[in-house]
Parts: sequence; C-alpha cells; structure tokens
Amino acid sequence: MILIRKYLFSASFAVLVAFSAAPVVLTAAPAAASEIKYVVNGAAITSYDIQRRAAFLKLQHRTGNLNKLAGDEMVDQALRNSEIKRLSIKVSDQQVEDAFKRFASSNKMAPAQLTQVLDHAGVTAQHFKDFIRTQMSWNQALSARFNSQGGSMSEQDVVQRMLQQKGSKPTATEYMLQQVIFVVPAKERGQMAKRKREAESMRARFGGCNTTREFAKGLIDVTVRDLGRVLAPELPSEWADQIKKTKVGGATGVRETERGVEFIGICSSREVSDDKVAKMVFQSEGNQDQQAEQLNKTYIEELRKRAKIVER
Repeated sequence: MILIRKYLFSASFAVLVAFSAAPVVLTAAPAAASEIKYVVNGAAITSYDIQRRAAFLKLQHRTGNLNKLAGDEMVDQALRNSEIKRLSIKVSDQQVEDAFKRFASSNKMAPAQLTQVLDHAGVTAQHFKDFIRTQMSWNQALSARFNSQGGSMSEQDVVQRMLQQKGSKPTATEYMLQQVIFVVPAKERGQMAKRKREAESMRARFGGCNTTREFAKGLIDVTVRDLGRVLAPELPSEWADQIKKTKVGGATGVRETERGVEFIGICSSREVSDDKVAKMVFQSEGNQDQQAEQLNKTYIEELRKRAKIVER
C-alpha cells in the first residue's frame, strides 16, 4: 500500500525539471477579473484557479490545450476534495509545509526560492500547497479504498508467481523499530530549533532500544514508542531510505514532522520469508504503478457519476 501512496504522490510531483536548470526569468501575468467557470458539489472553480493550474502544467512541459487540461484537473481536484471531506480525512498545515520544504530541498532550493519561482511563473506557492494537501489526503482515500478491496494480489496470484520462480519464496528484511518524538505543539513551533538540538544530542547517545526510555527520563515532552515488527515494504516512504541505511543499534537522522522532531531507532533486523512476505514482495515488484493509476481512474469516474458539476 505504501507503494501506491508513493507512486501517486511522486508521479504528480515530477514537475520541477526546469526549475533549477535555469534562472527565473518568468514574470507573473497581471491579474484579470476572476469569474466562476465550474461549480462542483457546491465548490466554485474560478478562471483564476484555472490560470494558476495552466501555469503549473506549463512548468511540467505538458502540451496541448493547457486551459482545457487545467479545467479538467481542477474539476478532478474538487471531486477529490469533496470525497476527502466526506471521509473526514485531514492533513495538517504543518504536514503540507514539511512536504513543501522537502520538495524544495529535493530541487536544491530553499522554500523561499521555491516560493519565488512559483510566484513568478504564475502558479503561486499557495496553489502548489493546495495541490500538495489534496494529493496527501487523496493518497489516504486511495489507501482506504485499496484496503477495503482486500489488496491487489490474491493467494492464487502469489502461488502462480512462486511457481514461475520454481517454488522459491522471496525474503524481506523485518525490522524492530522504536520512535522517539520530541513533541512540539503547533502553537510552539518557534521552539523547533531548540528541540532539534535536544533530539540530536539524544540521538548521538543512542546505543540501542533498551536504554532509550532511561535517556528520556527527565526530558520534557519526549515520547518513546515501540513500533514493533515492520517489514521493509511496509516502511513509511519518508523514513524508508534512512532506516535501510542505519545499522542495528543505531538511529536515523532527526526529522521535523507535524508532531515535532523525531528519529527512529533500529532495535534489530532479520530476513524473513512467509506467505505475507511473498505477497508484499511480489506486489512491490509487480505492476503497482499501473494498479495505482487504474484505482485512481476508477475512483474519479465513480465520483464524477455521483457529483453535481455545473459548467458556467
């Protein structure tokens, strides 16, 4: 399931190929009077919304009638947001800001530089953040739909794959993990740098999961959580690479999250092989991208049939 989330999020974010390749020379178009172009389940989509999305598509080097494509994308986004609201899925402002920062960093820019590029291109940072919020929330909706359908690979599929591999079962690394959170409430985000220094200090002394709680004694608002056994294909995408690179008894780097500042300790790891592992590995090696795209397409088609869409 993590693979589906990662696919939809990263595929939609493959947009900044031109951002860092050349200096910013675009200038924002003068604002024109905005008018409502669509109403989707009571939510209005304006010509200004469509202009910003068209500018976004231009940065992706998309071709064709960008205004038409932008209108279609904004309608789909409104459909997603309507379903997200129905499912009571919430993504915090801090999660969005963290994703924005990570995206800027992956393109070798500071958040302020990314904001400047987006604003000059006519996209605006706010439009991009709205897009991020919808994508993160929609991934949760897709996860729920995927799980309600019992996953994408049946036991028969697993058996067939093993027969193709002459009966051999694949293996995967199973981790025992421990999460350490230096809690920073939303109203105290100004303390983030201080808390990060405290987390870095504790991480430097980390020597295995047995002593973590002893180290945490006396520290204010520090939570230690045993995450139990987690298979490599199940690792959260934002932590997976760091966990895989960290030796047993060590800890990942410190990251800012919506909860505060965190790192993860690697208590133990081992190679395991059973039917659950086989299913996960075969799915991760298979056509997850195609499955994710098909699930996304089917879901949107269902929402369109039920929605009230008015074009002005």
